[in-house]
Amino acid sequence: MVSRERTQELLRGLQDAVVAYDEERVAELSKAALEESVDAYEAVMSGLAAGMEKVGELYVKQEYFVPELLLCSDALYAGLDILRPQIKVDKEMAPVNRQIVIGTVEGDIHDIGKNLVKVMFEAAGWIVHDLGSDVKLERFVEEQLRTNSDIVGLSALMTTSMLAMQKVIPMIRAQDLNVAIMVGGAPLTRDTAKLYGADGYADNAGDAVRQAVKMLDRKREGQAT
Repeated sequence: MVSRERTQELLRGLQDAVVAYDEERVAELSKAALEESVDAYEAVMSGLAAGMEKVGELYVKQEYFVPELLLCSDALYAGLDILRPQIKVDKEMAPVNRQIVIGTVEGDIHDIGKNLVKVMFEAAGWIVHDLGSDVKLERFVEEQLRTNSDIVGLSALMTTSMLAMQKVIPMIRAQDLNVAIMVGGAPLTRDTAKLYGADGYADNAGDAVRQAVKMLDRKREGQAT
């Protein structure tokens, strides 16, 4: 069994390689992690995804720009291609064909946070329907109906654009009362999410999948009573 110190070394290496957009190093460390029996899910979440979290911070600080983001994403997916087939997600997180529609609402072109959340769901085995950024509100409704997804995830990075969530949430519910709606983004809080009528809120990408599972559990409990 690999030591915890060695595991941490590999995880830090994966983080650093993603930030340095070094695809070859990411692939090399991902293979090493599997060979040394590091849990694949931990390698993705605490290694690759944690590296992308750092990339997002660098983007916000304007130390990284779109070209760097694309290169970092390429490095991340080089690792995901190796690690994802080996992921054994615990029963609490098991996807069982779960689907999510995700996008940044109309009027907002920022998508780094949304992309990080997408990575987390993909890593956990969900089917992700990514609508991109500046998504017209009707598209969320249409895509949820087309895919019959369990969750719609709405992202906003600006206080002006987050107001669109107040409009789109009732639009989605009017078509499907059973769908769960999650919101997130820098200007939002848990109280805002509740005020807007969302079922859940995640203040960081790392917690998004766990919050999604909790939302669905609450939905099922409500339907059973």
